[in-house]
Amino acid sequence: MLLAALLVGAAGLHAAESPDYETQIRPILKEHCTHCHGEEEKPKGGVDLRLRRFMDGKTEDGSPVLTPGDPEKSALWTLVRDGEMPKKGKKMPEHQLALLAAWIKAGAKISEDEPAGPLPPGVYVSKRDRSFWSFQPVTKPTLPRFADQPELGPIDALVRTKLQAKQLDFAPEADPATLIRRATIDLTGLPPTPAETVAFVADASPDAYAKLIERLLASPAYGERWARHWLDVAGYADTNGYADADSVRPYAWRYRDYVIRSLNADKPWDRFIQEQLAGDELNAVSAANVAAAVLDPSKIDALTATAYLRLGPDGTGDTVADVALAKNQSIADTLRIVTTSLTGLTVACAQCHDHRYDPISQVDYFRLRAVFDPALDWRKWQTPAQRTASLYTAADKAKAAEIEKQAAAIDAEAAKMYKDALDVIFEQKILEVPEAERAAYRVARNTPVAKRTKEQAALIKKYFSAQATFGLDLYDKAADNKVVAKRAEATALRAKKPVEGRVSVLVEPVNASPKSELHHRGDHAQPRQAVTPGELSILGNPVIPVDDPKLPTTGRRLAYAKWLTSGDHPLVGRALMNRVWMHHFGRGIVNTPGDFGLLGERPSHPELLDYLAGRFVETGWSLKAMHREMMLSRTYRQSARNDAAQAADPDNALFGRYRIRRLDAETIRDAMLAVSGKLNPEMYGEPVTVGKTGDGRMIPGVEIRNANRDVIKVDTSSPAVYRRSVYLQQRRSGPATALATFDLPNMDPNCERRDLTTVAPQSLFLMNDEFVIERAKDLAARVIKEHPADENAQVRAAWVLTQGREPSAKELADFNRLLAEQTEHFAKLKPAKPVADASLKVKPVKVKSTSKKAAPQPTFPAPVATTQDVRVEALGSLCQVLLATNRFLHVD
Repeated sequence: MLLAALLVGAAGLHAAESPDYETQIRPILKEHCTHCHGEEEKPKGGVDLRLRRFMDGKTEDGSPVLTPGDPEKSALWTLVRDGEMPKKGKKMPEHQLALLAAWIKAGAKISEDEPAGPLPPGVYVSKRDRSFWSFQPVTKPTLPRFADQPELGPIDALVRTKLQAKQLDFAPEADPATLIRRATIDLTGLPPTPAETVAFVADASPDAYAKLIERLLASPAYGERWARHWLDVAGYADTNGYADADSVRPYAWRYRDYVIRSLNADKPWDRFIQEQLAGDELNAVSAANVAAAVLDPSKIDALTATAYLRLGPDGTGDTVADVALAKNQSIADTLRIVTTSLTGLTVACAQCHDHRYDPISQVDYFRLRAVFDPALDWRKWQTPAQRTASLYTAADKAKAAEIEKQAAAIDAEAAKMYKDALDVIFEQKILEVPEAERAAYRVARNTPVAKRTKEQAALIKKYFSAQATFGLDLYDKAADNKVVAKRAEATALRAKKPVEGRVSVLVEPVNASPKSELHHRGDHAQPRQAVTPGELSILGNPVIPVDDPKLPTTGRRLAYAKWLTSGDHPLVGRALMNRVWMHHFGRGIVNTPGDFGLLGERPSHPELLDYLAGRFVETGWSLKAMHREMMLSRTYRQSARNDAAQAADPDNALFGRYRIRRLDAETIRDAMLAVSGKLNPEMYGEPVTVGKTGDGRMIPGVEIRNANRDVIKVDTSSPAVYRRSVYLQQRRSGPATALATFDLPNMDPNCERRDLTTVAPQSLFLMNDEFVIERAKDLAARVIKEHPADENAQVRAAWVLTQGREPSAKELADFNRLLAEQTEHFAKLKPAKPVADASLKVKPVKVKSTSKKAAPQPTFPAPVATTQDVRVEALGSLCQVLLATNRFLHVD
């Protein structure tokens, strides 16, 4: 029945509808067949399906591989139809079977000439493959002009062209209050303050909006916000992953700080990329001189940047079943991070075999891996802990040595004090030893235990009471307060030593040029032919040396980094600008930012993407310049309301309106901290640790453990727990609950685009989580403090802080009505103990005695909530509602 249906479908196709070989049939054969029949050194069964003319042969049993016009006499069809092929992997789906049958029945024609002669083993790249849009050079588009809007810039002109082709146009411009909130959250990840909103709305100057953008780009919060975007694709985490232990990476935070500083300084991205891929080679640093180089202020940033190549999961420092496998997986993850973050290609799919869809061979994959082999040589591997360098300067060492010298002198003084005290007492107690044995006992007592003779040991044992109480053997168990204070003095002094910091860094050994090989089916235990370092052949053929004689290192990564940032690479500018556009507009021009290949989506505005990629290079690789151009555009400043565009383009692929978006995890948490007045603005430094509470939540704080190493509580008393989310410890397992609930990505190994879900646990979190409840109370306390005598002003202030606007008269009335009900409710409560954050005043309550005799009058504390306490509780409960509104959780 299946066969009949497929043949009927095939027969129903007219000649003009015959499937195209290049676009429809060859991709099917490549997906299911050619990895065994053509791409290996010896095709299975002697059948090579890479070219149409190769299909004119016969199978091993003499059957024709292909009989044009007759699927039933074509082994290519019958074996697949009967499920005998492919032998491994998923079977060919019905729609592909129908296409294959139709193509054969229509004569098995091809649409372009094929090369003459034999093909070498490996993937065949056709003219159609080479003409795919993402592999073409970036070109400067011709910009359209509009008579009715001649002032439109390049971005708006290219967007409007697509809109008008669908009889659409831009939405009206968003109002000022909406614009400042949108721009502020976009660039800083924080909401604007009420004062900032009022000032912007009141500013009638024509450059008010441009001045706003400049102010936001100059804010230190800009680097914190946009660093998080790059850290996603770079795979940043503070733990190693891979193994169950998920051990801590104690120095990864220095890379995070490097990214924040670089973005705030608007470091050109060609330099930014080169430092991350080859910061050591940029500065002629190898394993031989890295210890000195990290202490050089002119080199430390570039060396810190190389941690980018060690951000992926790496379990080689932990207990794993197969260490060799873990090493090679770490390398594979690094290549995946590099290629998805910088080129938008799924190169990792070519690790075990030629890429099923894109023109990337397995040889290509291992040639690219060879670029990184000298620094990531799995045969001479270094664990994460071994790839660090000390930041202890000569001055630090000298200071530490001087402090240790002083502390040692204090220790010696304490030891002398203790010995002197013991000697005095010993002279008294030794009188209890018979006189004939006193001299021998003195010698035994002053002889170290390990060096005592049997006779001395026996003598000590014989008169053990004297030795046990006063002997120097038990020096460390002494509790003499003269001595304890002296020891504490030495300990306090040692605490003043400079802390030895370290930095994660990647460098090559001197004269490192390991043999690079292709691994059969991706298995490191099955090396095949040697390969030399190189780029993917479809992207070009830049010169990448095996060993650059001008450098102390091989120079491979530096050459590759310079090629990527040359301005001639077809993908780097496109991939980076597509991501920036995605973060500003809610979707990419290519809506699969990690896949610019055949399976990825095609660009909605290819000319616009090329314009942005080219413009990025023209500006000197300035990211801030691209922010300005995008955010000053009419496209960005649109309102979210455009009924015509909504109906014709519900996915907003044409960008005919602003896309309403829910805030990401970090922005939700940071915004709650900001409006409640609790946000700690401290920048940089070690991450704020995350601990597990008794109810299973992961919260910022320090885990307090008992003697059995069980967590008994998480200490949240430090102000550090209120720092921005980018500074929270990013664990691959057990991330902070406040972030994980709202789609914080799992770095395995990186995140090309975040998921955006709407699920029940998010609502439950907003209703019940302690973090939200406490921030709501903090918000209430803040507005009460700012407006102590005006309850209406308190409500309006809470509304403006969370909603970005004043409440309407009806909203204010409704809110006050609910507030009165909540106030009455909390005033009636008589809790046995004060609730969290409610400072309850306590007064003694006398208890009357039923006895006639006089009796003591015990007193018990009776909690009495003050008016202020009730107000905080009542207003806090409604502030929690405001924090859970769509208006607070979304940007429009």
